[in-house]
Amino acid sequence: MSADKRWRLVCYDVRDPKRYRKVHKIVRGAGRSVQYSIFRCRLDARENERLRWDLAKVMAPEDSLLIVDLCPTCASNVVSRNHVTGWTSEVPTFTILSNEPDQAPAGVSLPDPRTSEIGARSRRNRSE
Repeated sequence: MSADKRWRLVCYDVRDPKRYRKVHKIVRGAGRSVQYSIFRCRLDARENERLRWDLAKVMAPEDSLLIVDLCPTCASNVVSRNHVTGWTSEVPTFTILSNEPDQAPAGVSLPDPRTSEIGARSRRNRSE
């Protein structure tokens, strides 16, 4: 299903501040902001229709919505200044999490359980 996802540029103009906040929240959940009312979203056809459906329930007839489907060639030709990069890179579809308590992702350091406040609390709880 991930192979069917494409970049989509979602733009909207909502006249009422209350509706604007609702629309912004919905679109923010689907993608990443490029400008105030412009988002880039990586969606497949089903997710695109779901987004349109959710927005139709909130938006009024005087509000505007524009969703531009970008083919891979068009996405690779996007020119941006001081904005989001990575239009051509694949978005990771999953993240591997470790069950090891002492293992952290690269670049992240874990607090020392002997000196941290959390470690002290858990030692106190065990001794009681």
